Amino acid sequence: MRPSCSGRAGLTGVVAAIVAATRFLPWTSDTRTVATPAVCGRAGIPAGARAILQAVLVMAGALLFAGDALAHASLVHASPADGAMVANAPRTFALTFSEPISPLVLRLAGADGTAVTLDRFVQRGATLDVEAPAGLPNGTHVLIWRVVSQDGHPIGGVVAFSIGAPSPGVSAAAVEVIDWPVRIATWVARLALYAGLFVGVGGAFFANWVGGRSRSATRLGAGAILAGLVAAPLSVGLLGLDGLGATLRNLPEPVVWRTGFSTSYGVSAQIAVAALVTGLGAFGLKGIAGKLLSLAALLLAGCALAASGHASAAHPQEVTRPAVFLHAVGIAVWAGALIPLGRAFASRSPEAAAVLRRFSVLAPFAVVPLAAAGLLLAVIQLGSLTALWTTAYGAVLLAKVALLMPLFALAAVNRVRLTAPAERGEATAIAHLRRSIRAEIVLMFAIFAVAAVWRFTPPPRVLAAIAAEPASLHIHTGAAMADLSIAPGRSGPVSASMVILTGEFGPLDAKAVTLVLANPAAGIGPVRWPATKPGDGTWRVNALDLPHPGRWSVRIEIVGPDDALKELAGEIEIRP
Repeated sequence: MRPSCSGRAGLTGVVAAIVAATRFLPWTSDTRTVATPAVCGRAGIPAGARAILQAVLVMAGALLFAGDALAHASLVHASPADGAMVANAPRTFALTFSEPISPLVLRLAGADGTAVTLDRFVQRGATLDVEAPAGLPNGTHVLIWRVVSQDGHPIGGVVAFSIGAPSPGVSAAAVEVIDWPVRIATWVARLALYAGLFVGVGGAFFANWVGGRSRSATRLGAGAILAGLVAAPLSVGLLGLDGLGATLRNLPEPVVWRTGFSTSYGVSAQIAVAALVTGLGAFGLKGIAGKLLSLAALLLAGCALAASGHASAAHPQEVTRPAVFLHAVGIAVWAGALIPLGRAFASRSPEAAAVLRRFSVLAPFAVVPLAAAGLLLAVIQLGSLTALWTTAYGAVLLAKVALLMPLFALAAVNRVRLTAPAERGEATAIAHLRRSIRAEIVLMFAIFAVAAVWRFTPPPRVLAAIAAEPASLHIHTGAAMADLSIAPGRSGPVSASMVILTGEFGPLDAKAVTLVLANPAAGIGPVRWPATKPGDGTWRVNALDLPHPGRWSVRIEIVGPDDALKELAGEIEIRP
């Protein structure tokens, strides 16, 4: 749903409020600073820094309150259906998705292994009508599709159907292959980007706002940012490879990069580069300029992760985008503190205790929103508790939680038992704290590695939406036609609705309609259900039970106004 005019007015008000609020800060008109003790007791802020901070805050407000993005797309219906046997070559293929998509690759592979590109198609909302090649021979054909959903993630699949009779040894499984080099490279790039945004940008924020600035910590933080600067654009190219179904050797091709940048992740990567460059600059500054630049980098890092991805694309947008933003900022504040704190105590810096004291005050303001936002996003993404152990997404979440528990435990022990003694200079507490920080660093990077796997797992909320989609069938003869919809289109209790018309699309005043279903493969013979007409123009059968998934035979018996019996026959695919 697009935002209403009132929603746009609300966003305008937020942006105006942000700009107005920044006017109360002690800006100067040039790069020099002047003392303004009457305002805040600090030196004035350069006007150039004002523009940077205002731009970042406006970007954050516009992103967090945007509401147009939709969920992760998935194929919900294909015609011909996967596994279908048709008597004649189809003139068109129809692919219906759970949301509007952008097509990337459409190919048709024949039984002889040759494939042709399908470049004639019409998009109707979430449905692609693709023109089929003329003169398709009998045998098995595999429709290969790849599209990009509105959360920026490419998805793909295959649909196998046969004309006349199946070809031996040809199936969808033989065509659908995962390119592991591309997948591994995508995971590595995502991990490096996390290191740059969280450890690097977070480290710059820590150095400017908390302290603990040292040469070794700065080198490590800047190194993480440089790795992120390589990974951010590279990940866009890898996304283009994934979207096009290409291999690593195709990475230099312009079409690959155009494809990657055309997705919402292309915007996310550009914001990430801005965050990384700003964070790198913040390492070289001190005072109010360093504070402002590092704060801008932190806000941009949160915006980068909220601009695309599974979680940020979930509904309700006014909740999920700010939650992703807060979660990312909290991680950056926490992760960015670990290396400077560890280096400070390892080098026995005289100001290590003071830095620890200041961070212990700041930490709850990062960790509490981080945990609350993470819990909220998990609830939205899972949809049900059973998804934790029945989906790949849930398995990744359980692995992340298994790493988070000791991480939170270490943080609690540090704060409750070690912080005060370490501030007093007790050697034993300082030694324990150094070991604890090293363990936290290892756990944090392990969490980044696990979280990067989410790139390849659709959220359970999407799977649930797909399961709730109806199965549909259109049957058209010269005597009559019917549109049958079975909801949900999966095995179990369902209901059916039918729209009955004449063969010329005119009204058909039927006296009675009977739905006959059978699943010979499951040993279920024809079962008859008389339909009722509730008054909305449809014929309905409630309280159906389809105990097995697979291909069901359909027969619709129509008794016309002249008592003549018309029969329509077809097949419908019921999902597990």
